[in-house]
Amino acid sequence: MFHPFVLADFLYFPKDKSEYIPAAISFFFFFIGAVLTMRFIISHSKKEAKKAKELEEKLNIHSNHKEQ
Repeated sequence: MFHPFVLADFLYFPKDKSEYIPAAISFFFFFIGAVLTMRFIISHSKKEAKKAKELEEKLNIHSNHKEQ
């Protein structure tokens, strides 16, 4: 049987709001790290897509010359 009040034992809301500062700082650094990582992945993906498109065009040109 599920008791929702059991989960309330794990929640902690401090009365002194200054205890949120370390969590906010670590959240900020991890958020910036996640944004930078996503930007790196996107830029790397664009470069790889450009290389793949160039290779595909090169193979198509080579294939067209063989057919003639």
